Amino acid sequence: MLEFDWDSANLSHIALHSVAREEAEEVLLGPAFELDTYTVDEEERIEEVGATGRGRILKVVSTVRNGRVRVVTAYDASSILKRVFLTWQSKLYD
Repeated sequence: MLEFDWDSANLSHIALHSVAREEAEEVLLGPAFELDTYTVDEEERIEEVGATGRGRILKVVSTVRNGRVRVVTAYDASSILKRVFLTWQSKLYD
């Protein structure tokens, strides 16, 4: 089971995008499509797109710090990313 790293900094940042902690966690715990990985200040960042239990499709950027997943940012996916995710998801269940 994934353990998450939350504090006031990342919680307030995703709140600016009207994303709740639970929504970001749902994306990372459910089937998510990995878009990219890159390094910022020697830390690997992972970009993923996935759906919440209510069907909201989010882009979530996360990293691993001290063995815990830390959400860097999360926001509504663009319409193109939503289509990419939905196409990928439909192929999972074919």
